[in-house]
Amino acid sequence: FMDVHHGFFGVTGEQLAEAHQRDLDIEADEGVHFQQAWLDPDAGKVFCLVEAPDAEAAHTVHREAHGLVAQEIYEVQEGS
Repeated sequence: FMDVHHGFFGVTGEQLAEAHQRDLDIEADEGVHFQQAWLDPDAGKVFCLVEAPDAEAAHTVHREAHGLVAQEIYEVQEGS
């Protein structure tokens, strides 16, 4: 899945790394793995690539780790 968070203006790379680490700390509880997170500071968006059994599992980890649930989530498949 690729999720998208909006409204992240003024967020630093360090803050994003801290939030991502909080996801990593508890992700196994839901059987997910947050592979990577990217920040677009100009657009105020954060994008997270996550392996998860379903979108709700990804949302659960974000909610429990830091309360920052994505506004959008897309199921993506690995390309060849």
